[in-house]
Amino acid sequence: MSLMIRIVDVHGREILDSRGNPTVEVEVTAQTETTGRKSTGRESVPSGASTGRFEAIELRDGTEPYFGLGVKKVVEHVNTRIRQEIVGMNVLDQVKIDRKLVEADGTDNKGNLGANALLGVSLACARCAANALDMPLYRYLGGFNAKRWPMPMMNVINGGAHAKNHLDFQEFMIVPVGADNFPDALRMGAEVYHFLRLLLHEDGKLTAVGDEGGFAPDFADAREVFSYLGRAVEKAGYRVGEDIAFAMDVAASELYHEEDGMYHFPGEKSEGTDTTEKAEVMRSAEEMIGLYESLVKEYPIISIEDGLDEDDWDGWKEMTKRLGDKALLVGDDFFVTNVRRIHCGIDLKVANSVLIKVNQIGTLTEAMDAIELAQKSGYKAIISHRSGETEDAFIADLAVGVNAGWIKTGAPCRGERTAKYNRLLRISEELA
Repeated sequence: MSLMIRIVDVHGREILDSRGNPTVEVEVTAQTETTGRKSTGRESVPSGASTGRFEAIELRDGTEPYFGLGVKKVVEHVNTRIRQEIVGMNVLDQVKIDRKLVEADGTDNKGNLGANALLGVSLACARCAANALDMPLYRYLGGFNAKRWPMPMMNVINGGAHAKNHLDFQEFMIVPVGADNFPDALRMGAEVYHFLRLLLHEDGKLTAVGDEGGFAPDFADAREVFSYLGRAVEKAGYRVGEDIAFAMDVAASELYHEEDGMYHFPGEKSEGTDTTEKAEVMRSAEEMIGLYESLVKEYPIISIEDGLDEDDWDGWKEMTKRLGDKALLVGDDFFVTNVRRIHCGIDLKVANSVLIKVNQIGTLTEAMDAIELAQKSGYKAIISHRSGETEDAFIADLAVGVNAGWIKTGAPCRGERTAKYNRLLRISEELA
């Protein structure tokens, strides 16, 4: 006879994320039939600033207060329609619960009840189940084989949609590839981060931080950023490329203009002449790939995320052909944690890595399916936060539970980022 831990209550509320915008938090309470013991799981939903157009729909109220960003309608969906659907179900039946959520919404993009409503309930059910079984969440998600700590990809320089500077690429990351364990990886990254702050301060550059904890000064281009990162690595006493490698998130869809099929770089200016003003730099897909080839030759870049537009399948195919054996080519807006798009990428031999953001798809089961498909197909699965986060650390357990090997959760700064790192420190003690 299977263990029955019946869902007895579902409650949503509106809370604030790291940008001070509303988001939804959900509590699920379940009761074990044999003992009468009650357990609760609480989870909150992140929100992105740079979002792909193929992502599941995040519902907002669209009217005052909170400048239309409130989630009162989403909370109402949780407390009425969704509650009615899943109260009485076994909280251990995650797949059935998530299927019920998807059916209740009835749309491909979760646009009826909202991906943020569905995800809050889905994650809270998993947390509640783990608590009911008195086991760590990563162990509940991955079983006894959940044993691999993830390599952190730390966003230390912000640009694009994540900062109000003139840097066109969105994220520049340091990756402590020389670390033997997670505490060492975190320490190495934090030390480089602080030396980077000192270098920026000495050169009179801004050291305020962006949405993900990285610094957001003005730079001329990517090469100037990587030069600073290299200097910070050496100042910290590490070897560039051996102890610390680099990664970047281009977020190319934010730069792409459909009208002319070109990628626009408003932060970069061409030389111009004595009689003309400096013009905005524009690049074709071919020129973008050429730029990445030259950067990978010059710097130890091991990962390029969203290097081309989210709908440029031909460009991605060419980029994979030329760079697929030199770096992780990560699809974020390109794959949006969607099994159908990942299948297409695998069939066309496009990209070699998938960024996993649970709120892009709307339920834990669908995210797990995406991870499984990627890993079985030889693609890397990189578990990722969003720019609008909460102090919730679910993705830390998820990264370990699925043995992802990689995690993106920002700089070693800001509480909503360090909450994930600190959770991984505790997990690493248990894994040891």
